[in-house]
Amino acid sequence: MMEQFFLASGIALVLLMALSLYRVVAGPTVLDRILGGNVIGTKTTVLLLIIGVLFDNVGMFVDIAIAYAMLNFIATLGAAKYFLRRGSVHLEDAE
Repeated sequence: MMEQFFLASGIALVLLMALSLYRVVAGPTVLDRILGGNVIGTKTTVLLLIIGVLFDNVGMFVDIAIAYAMLNFIATLGAAKYFLRRGSVHLEDAE
């Protein structure tokens, strides 16, 4: 019963990640794209933990999820700093 709940939750997260991927691809501003990428990374971290519960090996997947979350955080900071220094963070993309 619980296994089916976690499986359904994982599938729902993957569908929500697809919606966030649309924001990354189509997002009108650079900030929307960065935020969409960050949301995908956060949902991936939770998905890794759900996979750990499904495989009855949470300890290993927690380590992977923490490493992935740190990598996602550093990448988001790096992208934000890059676009801040570049000075191209506008309300609309330059065409």
